[in-house]
Amino acid sequence: MPRTTRATNGLSIGQVAEATGLSVHALRFFEREGLFLREIPRSGGGQRVYEQADVDWLLLCRRLRDSDMPIATIQRFAALVRSGPGNEPERLALLQEHERAVRAKIDGLAACLDVIHGKVVTYEQHLRDGTAAGLWSHPR
Repeated sequence: MPRTTRATNGLSIGQVAEATGLSVHALRFFEREGLFLREIPRSGGGQRVYEQADVDWLLLCRRLRDSDMPIATIQRFAALVRSGPGNEPERLALLQEHERAVRAKIDGLAACLDVIHGKVVTYEQHLRDGTAAGLWSHPR
C-alpha cells in the first residue's frame, strides 16, 4: 500500500506526516524515543497505523518542541500521560515550569525587540532628515 493511502482503519505514516508537518523520519524518531502515548500498531503488511488521537498528540508535541521543550521533558510528560490518572499534579508542574520558561523567553525577546525598534525609529528619522550618513560609521 502506498504511504499516502489510508491505512486499514487508520492513517498511514504519510498522512500523519502531512497532517503534522513532521517528516516520516521524525515520526519514526518520536516512536523510537517513546514519545507516543501508545505503541503504534502495524498493519498485516507491517505498516504503521495511526489514529487521529496520535495526530492530536503529535501536534501538541510539535508545539512543545517549537517552544524549546527538551525531548527528555516531552518523554517525561508522555510517560506521565501514558501511566494514566493520578499524576495530574506532576503533569501540571511540568507544564507550569515550561510555561515560565517560555514566558521568560518571550520577555527577553520583547526587550530585544524594543532595542531593535528604537534603532528602526532612529534610522527612519535620520533618513527622513537626510542625516543618516554618519550613523554607525566605522572610524578611519
